[in-house]
Amino acid sequence: MARASTTPSDPITRDDLERRFRAVQDGVKGRVEDKRSTLLTVAAAGGLVLVLVVFLLGRKSGKKKTTLVEIRRL
Repeated sequence: MARASTTPSDPITRDDLERRFRAVQDGVKGRVEDKRSTLLTVAAAGGLVLVLVVFLLGRKSGKKKTTLVEIRRL
């Protein structure tokens, strides 16, 4: 359902816009600061898991492709 368009009696000024944008930005910054330590912990754990998986896959691949060379004395 569409809202009816109303025209404000006062024009919207640059100060009105800046005040509103600043209020929105402050709200977002506050939420991010609250979650920052949690996000850093999750990112560090994810990075560690990724490095471990890449290491294990590389190790497995290396074992498959290893050539065994036998040297005998005659």
